[in-house]
Amino acid sequence: MTARIVLLNGVGSSGKSSIARALQGITAEPFLHVQMDSFLEMMPEALQDHPDGFSYETIEQQGRPSVAISAGPVGERALRGMRHAVAAMAAQGNNLIVDDVLCHGEMPEYVQLLSGFDLRLVGVMTPLEVLEAREAQRADRLPGLARWQFERVHAGTRYDLEVDTSADTPLECARRIRQEFQL
Repeated sequence: MTARIVLLNGVGSSGKSSIARALQGITAEPFLHVQMDSFLEMMPEALQDHPDGFSYETIEQQGRPSVAISAGPVGERALRGMRHAVAAMAAQGNNLIVDDVLCHGEMPEYVQLLSGFDLRLVGVMTPLEVLEAREAQRADRLPGLARWQFERVHAGTRYDLEVDTSADTPLECARRIRQEFQL
């Protein structure tokens, strides 16, 4: 049986992890939750805000702070490794819910790596003002990350389904995903 993969792509603080956990609780078959954050946490602390790992530069965008993210060679390898790890997990027959923030044109690589599986792309949409309010409430987010990611995450991507976490709860989004893809 071919592994099923639901790839949730959205700005940080859009609710991808909450949707993934809700979806795990309602699918007919088990799905593993693969989080980008877990791979980022593998990086040595010294490579956070470092040109070899991930660099964060606060810039002004429309009169508000925006945090531009750049990946250096170690950061790029880690994220490329995540995409390949997802493919390896699926190759072993694991159904997956992948929770990622794709800002640098990585979607074509995912689609190519996962072409042999039942891949469903889900855009997790949220208005910028809602994202910024959520970002402000979270201690693990730099103010301005959502603003920078907002125009980049969904650019050029065609989804099988889009959900809006400002209009629906994570469970309601999960139910839509389950129903749409018969999970």
